[in-house]
Amino acid sequence: MAVNLSIKDVPDDIAERLRQRAARNHRSLQGELMAIVEQAARAESAPPARTRSAAAQTPGGGGRSRTQGWKTIEQLIAERQASGWAPHPSLARAPLGVDIIRADRDSR
Repeated sequence: MAVNLSIKDVPDDIAERLRQRAARNHRSLQGELMAIVEQAARAESAPPARTRSAAAQTPGGGGRSRTQGWKTIEQLIAERQASGWAPHPSLARAPLGVDIIRADRDSR
């Protein structure tokens, strides 16, 4: 059975920052709050990041573990760059996804 939660007397500035965060993540305010609550609950019950339990193993992944959690795209890119990763040079000539979507939208 689902439970309804309520937070009373949220200051206007905090509510506005949450609305902006929801918009950045393409969610409703309710969806954003649910994501925050899920993340907090998951963080409380997650084992330490350095342990490799059988539950954290990717099925059929040759013993590679997977990390659960939320990171921004900026954090993911910074981690990739720190590890020495760089995109293949041929990708510089590839169209951007946003350009493909705009061209499709504008062709209607």
